[in-house]
Amino acid sequence: MLDRSQFMPIVYLKKAKFTGSYQGMRYRMEKASRPLENGGEGEEETLLMVSAWPEPFSFDATPKEQILQKPFPFDEEGIQSGIGWLNQIYDTVKKVYE
Repeated sequence: MLDRSQFMPIVYLKKAKFTGSYQGMRYRMEKASRPLENGGEGEEETLLMVSAWPEPFSFDATPKEQILQKPFPFDEEGIQSGIGWLNQIYDTVKKVYE
């Protein structure tokens, strides 16, 4: 199982994407943004986008339909939630990754 010690701090994620792999599953965490639902024009919220996909290819070389993604808050709690989600994804589809 993935745990917090395997991931970079939020200050790293402010400037760079973090990628890794776990037993056939690749993953990525990155800073993202989307328009606020009730915000004015040009107002955006910052998110932590977490992605998971099967090996062997990189994110860019993997067909988009094979990549699972979910947004989380861009904070420490979001990292923790993203790690939990990655563990759920792995448990759900580990036969694909083996």
